[in-house]
Amino acid sequence: MSDIIYIRGDATCPQGKGVKLICHICNDMGRWGKGFVLALSRRWAQPEEDYRAWYAGRTGASFGLGEVQYVRVERYVWIANMVAQRGTKTGSSGPPIRYEALTSCLRKVAEKAGELKASVHMPRIGCGLAGGDWTRVEPLIEQHLTKNGLTVTVYDFD
Repeated sequence: MSDIIYIRGDATCPQGKGVKLICHICNDMGRWGKGFVLALSRRWAQPEEDYRAWYAGRTGASFGLGEVQYVRVERYVWIANMVAQRGTKTGSSGPPIRYEALTSCLRKVAEKAGELKASVHMPRIGCGLAGGDWTRVEPLIEQHLTKNGLTVTVYDFD
């Protein structure tokens, strides 16, 4: 079993050799414009374009909590748009993150990373605008990714 590797840096510039899968959380409202997605969009246009088309229903794949869209942005770099956030604001149901949906997304990411023979890279997913608690997110990453032998690097941006 691997442990999560923590480094300071930019998750849009994943470290290491081979195929890399960058994961992040999206909302279920088709909104893209705050947080980590801005860094993705500065580097590549395709993840945002594909997410918006997916939300609009033009890609044929189902869209909703727990679903994942994979976007190849470079020869060895993929983006996983994981829908694990209900709306964009904290309300009576708590913060927007949905841990059950994140669990479903991480299971799918584990399968895709295995197919691609990819390492997994991410910021502290769900703990920014989604309002999540890292003490709840980290064990999900361990359970569904690192315990399955995947290398996971978490980036803390300076």
